[in-house]
Amino acid sequence: MMRQRPRRCAAKVQAQLDADDRLLSTWKNDSALMRFNHAATTEPWPVSEAMADIVTLSLRIGAKTHGAMDITVGPLVNLWGFGPDKQPVTTPDAEAIAAAKARTGLQHLQVINQSGRQFLQKDIPDLFVDLSTVGEGYAADHLARLMEQEGISRYLVSVGGALVSRGMNGEGKPWRVAIQKPTDRENAVQAIVDINGHGISTSGSYRNYYELDGKRISHVIDPQTGQPITHKLVSVTVIAPTALEADGWDTGLMVLGPEKAQQVVREEGLAVYMIVKEGEGFKTWMSPQFRTFLVGEKN
Repeated sequence: MMRQRPRRCAAKVQAQLDADDRLLSTWKNDSALMRFNHAATTEPWPVSEAMADIVTLSLRIGAKTHGAMDITVGPLVNLWGFGPDKQPVTTPDAEAIAAAKARTGLQHLQVINQSGRQFLQKDIPDLFVDLSTVGEGYAADHLARLMEQEGISRYLVSVGGALVSRGMNGEGKPWRVAIQKPTDRENAVQAIVDINGHGISTSGSYRNYYELDGKRISHVIDPQTGQPITHKLVSVTVIAPTALEADGWDTGLMVLGPEKAQQVVREEGLAVYMIVKEGEGFKTWMSPQFRTFLVGEKN
């Protein structure tokens, strides 16, 4: 029986990930999210409670970050070659950017609760909602709940850049998470934190990029300008009550850049760690709330 439990649990984990993919994927045309995106209607569209909750949180963080965290930015992401479309061979011109921007904007999307049923409604038919910015956090939280249901009280769950932990590891020590240095070396550590009972997520601009017309093109797109970010903030790590929240905040703060992001962090009382490019090296900044989780930091 004991030997069968890990196999049974692994099967449940995979089933859960597959279910989340069927809900949120923008790469599967038959996912629940893509059915909404493909629907050329401005009428309320019925969705699951989970979908409504994710969109509600995303809209809230979007408002708090002054539109920097925008789940409708998909057309711009695709235009710059970071979605299902291929990488452009030339820099998109102002006309193409304006056309893509016209199909974006959080003001075009709302969540409706009607008689206990949940709906999404868009006011432009070709609005494209992309929840990949929070998908990893949602999946990590979902797997953490699965661990609890299975009676597992000590775990570290990781989905992409989002993690959740509880209890101690196999050696009886706290689960500790490393924040990577923004370099080409995979295992270079910048800081170590103990996130017990919380979610953590990191957004960075230093790995997912390409070169075009002699410029480095980041995958992080600013919804306001319609273009990839060019500021010096290269990594944002957020610790929050859930991985979903951390995953949403890190994206918005990454778009804002160091100064504006720090202002939002102070206003919202967030636990945040930033790495900023400075000359040939980097400087770091952390909020007081983040410092309570810090185990060690390396220069």
